[in-house]
Amino acid sequence: MIPLVSRAAELDRLDAVLDRTLGQDGGSTVVDLAGAAGIGKSRLMAEFCQRARVRGMTVLHGWATEFEQHIPYRPFSDALADHDMASADPGAGAGHRGNRFGLHRSVAKLLAEIAEPGPEAGPGTGRRGLVVALDDLHWADPASLELLDHLVRHPPHAPVVIVVARRDRQTAASLAAALTRGIDLGTVLRLDLGPLAEHACLQVLAPEVAPGLPPGRAAELYAASHGNPLYFLALLQAGHGGQTGPGGEHGAPQPSAGLGSLLLDELTPLTAAQRRTAEVVALLGDHGTAALLAVVTGQDEAAVDADLDALARRDVLRPGQGGRWTLRHPVLRTLVHESIAPQERIRIHRLAAAGLAEAGTPATERAHHVEQSLTGWDPEAVAVLSEAAEQSAATAPASSAHWLGVALAHLPDHPRHTGLRRDLMLRRAQALGVCGGLRESRDLLHQVIAMSPPGEAGAAGVRTSAVTLCAVMERHLGRYAEAVALLRRELSRDPGPALADTVELSLELGSSAPHATAYPQVRADVARTVDLARSSGDEVAEAGALAIMALGETYEGEMSAAREATDRAAALVDALTDHDLASLCEPFVRLGWAEAFQERYADAERHADRGLAIARRGGLLYVLPHLLLCKAQVHIQTLRLDSAVELADEAETIARGIGSDELLAFVLANKAYALTYAVPPDDPTALTVAEEAVAAAGMGTSWWASIAWCLLAHAVVLAGDMPRARGAVFRAGGEDLLGIQPSVRPLVMEVLVVSAVAVGETDAARKWAERAREEADRLGLPTQRASALRSAAHCLLADGDVAAAVELVEEAAAETARQGTVLWETFSLLLGAPLTAAAGHPDRAQAMWTRARQLAATGGALQLTGLADALRPAVYGTPAPEADSGPAAVFPSLSPREREIAALIAEGLTTPDIAARLYLSPRTVESHLSRIYRKTGVTSRAALAVLQIRSELGGREPGPGRAPNAPR
Repeated sequence: MIPLVSRAAELDRLDAVLDRTLGQDGGSTVVDLAGAAGIGKSRLMAEFCQRARVRGMTVLHGWATEFEQHIPYRPFSDALADHDMASADPGAGAGHRGNRFGLHRSVAKLLAEIAEPGPEAGPGTGRRGLVVALDDLHWADPASLELLDHLVRHPPHAPVVIVVARRDRQTAASLAAALTRGIDLGTVLRLDLGPLAEHACLQVLAPEVAPGLPPGRAAELYAASHGNPLYFLALLQAGHGGQTGPGGEHGAPQPSAGLGSLLLDELTPLTAAQRRTAEVVALLGDHGTAALLAVVTGQDEAAVDADLDALARRDVLRPGQGGRWTLRHPVLRTLVHESIAPQERIRIHRLAAAGLAEAGTPATERAHHVEQSLTGWDPEAVAVLSEAAEQSAATAPASSAHWLGVALAHLPDHPRHTGLRRDLMLRRAQALGVCGGLRESRDLLHQVIAMSPPGEAGAAGVRTSAVTLCAVMERHLGRYAEAVALLRRELSRDPGPALADTVELSLELGSSAPHATAYPQVRADVARTVDLARSSGDEVAEAGALAIMALGETYEGEMSAAREATDRAAALVDALTDHDLASLCEPFVRLGWAEAFQERYADAERHADRGLAIARRGGLLYVLPHLLLCKAQVHIQTLRLDSAVELADEAETIARGIGSDELLAFVLANKAYALTYAVPPDDPTALTVAEEAVAAAGMGTSWWASIAWCLLAHAVVLAGDMPRARGAVFRAGGEDLLGIQPSVRPLVMEVLVVSAVAVGETDAARKWAERAREEADRLGLPTQRASALRSAAHCLLADGDVAAAVELVEEAAAETARQGTVLWETFSLLLGAPLTAAAGHPDRAQAMWTRARQLAATGGALQLTGLADALRPAVYGTPAPEADSGPAAVFPSLSPREREIAALIAEGLTTPDIAARLYLSPRTVESHLSRIYRKTGVTSRAALAVLQIRSELGGREPGPGRAPNAPR
């Protein structure tokens, strides 16, 4: 092997990654090797993999390829083909054929299982670690890029290193964005590879590859290569004695003009059969086995084996896993591929497709060769592409859309194919919508609608599906008025659609219209849909319409009508089987959210869980974020914040894949809501996520945009920025707040009351508090009543009436306790405990504080535990006893790494400084800090620094010369 030169600095950083990964606190890392073609990315990756093997790590190696960019998950399946899957957890990759995001989590689980085999793997396996090397990622298919993005944002909890090599200038924007986001998160290490140093090339590579080459000639070749190792080696190997180039009689050949010829010269000594074998390997990609080569070349396997041996000795071909053969380098493959005559390429691909079909290979693996061999209309070939699209629709929708597009491109423009064309276009529009091509999907659906005139025999069902799906695309694009207009036009045409089609269209109208107008304006439409569905005996549609009614009435705060519709919808949904609801999970979304807003948390979670199970099995991915967030909302209110954040994270993954800004705003707003209480008081994460949510909402005024601004207000008020909190509320609902969901308006008004009291505007505070009371009384929801009571208590405190304020806050705590709204029970108790102590009831105050602190700690609410700790002196009258928080009690619970980080905090180091000092990512440092906060009971860096210094001083207070520096 050619020696690796001029990469000492990169190797040092890669060694540090391996050492850190295999260390006690190691975790997952992605290494991004970026650079120009031929710069040495693959060679450095190979050296990294070898060093990992020396450390006892498992190494899996996969490639993306230039000519197979629509084969789903190509580099990952290539890498996992190197692993003995019999030793892996059989459940790690199962059960997600209909859910690409479930597949992502399954792959992460599988990688973790390979990295850290359990006891069943046998003695001596231990913590061995895993390296997954993915080469040429600039050619990766969209499904692989989506999976990599998931692994960057949700790293496996195991010693896993994913190293990717890519050409920077050819990298897809989505891959570049994912890796850049990973750098910000601290999960990605980027190494940009530049040219090799001249002295290394002249003193090491030239003597190794071309012994006896005059130094001056070597220097000329180096200059011609611009330090690119592939170019330099090719020039050295090409016969370095006296070639004439464009620079003059003795000029060195320029790589851009001569490299291809130099590499193809290696094929000159081959026999015709050997050259043909090399060409077929270049076209087959990872299907290049001896058996298939024999089929395509027409030779027997013995002759093929002889050719492969000869090509391997010349290092033209190299063997891989599973008997597969590849060209030595992707550049050589490209040159060989392009040197084959176009008609010959078509013939080879056709033979390959036939050979793979004979071997029973799935359509998804044959589709590439079928595509490359198509020259005109071929019903059998289009059937293969259609089958491949069907197989990949749920797990790789971008590939599905591509293959359907190829089929459509070759479909003759003849009336007898109109039905097939409409079907293929509709399926392609569905795939494009799922993978984020919302506008392209909508435009294609417009064509389907135009091709399906009302009344045409056989077109009615397709037209209705196209109109409905087009409205869904418009809704996700935030074009609610357009969606409603399209649906109303279709429902009002004469003659009207059939009853079943009317129900389908009306259900989507009920989904779209509330975003474009107030629910009362579509109340009659929804009621008609309920009646139509009932009269047609369509219980699924009736349940869907009732769920729309339940959510609409709940939103408006019409609780009597809301409860009636919710009960009717729940009764129907509970009576239907999973099979009945397989194609329509939307009732679970609306029913679950209606129940959550009505504070029926157990029912909401039950329906969300059932909807999630059905949607995952059926691949209805666009429904999943709404169900996940419904369940997250329940977990927030009942104070299960760790799981709430996990649910929101999963919803975010899906929302980003779908590509809807409106949906992303809604998801991020709810994630920010969970983080507002889950992170410590000094942690800015919740505010950052909330700000991204309103940025995604843009200038929108929809319900989702209003929610985003309201939840930003919650995050901001806890950060202490009262004017900004008030401004966010007014941005959400206007000066009169009519744009805010009526059924949660009292809770939002509490932000205005707190903000007004904080800046001394007591008259405004009283006005908002009185309105909150009136609206809460009308709603009759305990959590909203409790919020109104707290608002009134804030006004009483501003007037100095502590005793009256205490009564109201205690009543608020009791209301929420009865309802099971643990978040607001905890919040009310923390507000009331110091007031109760000030009113002369210390025992009751301490009991309130103790319960609140326990609820907050159990629920993972670091924000509220921090608030409790800050309030303790006011409740107990003295600081906490030394035994409760002193170093002797808390520091023994810290791991050695956590002690190390605590010591560096006391020295005043920032998170990036600590990460650099300990060779950790910033994200890992922050994770350690969160655990330290939980174990020590402190909630800020300053408090931790004090605690650390007291520990170092044996529990004594720091003197004047040892004041801690509180880094931020």
